[in-house]
Amino acid sequence: MTPRDGRPWLPVALLLLQVPGCWCLSGPTSVTGTVGGSLSVQCQYEEKFREMVKYWCKSPCVWSTVKTKEADLEESNGRVSIRDHPANLTFTVTMENLTEGDAGTYWCGIVTSWLPGYFLDPTFLVVVSVTPVPSSVRPTRTPGLHRILPAPTWSTMTPKESPNPSQYPGSLLGSVHFLLLIFLKVPLFLIMLSAVLWVNRPQ
Repeated sequence: MTPRDGRPWLPVALLLLQVPGCWCLSGPTSVTGTVGGSLSVQCQYEEKFREMVKYWCKSPCVWSTVKTKEADLEESNGRVSIRDHPANLTFTVTMENLTEGDAGTYWCGIVTSWLPGYFLDPTFLVVVSVTPVPSSVRPTRTPGLHRILPAPTWSTMTPKESPNPSQYPGSLLGSVHFLLLIFLKVPLFLIMLSAVLWVNRPQ
């Protein structure tokens, strides 16, 4: 290609069409969501693209993740949905049930070329970040507070075992001897003492 062709600007024009962040599209440069949560991205376009198909894709953007079909009608593909709002020249992309694998570079785009791969479409780059769910904070124990135990009940109390006499032979023999002393030996001693006194009484 030479200046005589009258088209020396063509390579430059094709290069500009592939530059991220086309002036005819705008939106947030980055968004952040949490694992298990959702996030939304709103892209603004110019009036001349009102009737064209809009899409959302992840880099390298060989195929679109999801794209519009009709105005104000939500289209979805798995956990990703898109809706075009021609009244305010915007379209919104929503990603739900986020995972860490969803993080990466995405593109808001408008179909203007028949070429595959969306190389000549106006696009806008958006960086998506997904953070893990914060770990729950463990409850701190307040000093000075003690755990209050429930009052014991009959069902929780262990009955005290009564002593087994066979386990204490010495104490058993002592009690038998005491009974013999009271009921047999003492009366017998008193009878004998009385007899002696009767025999030795003064005449």
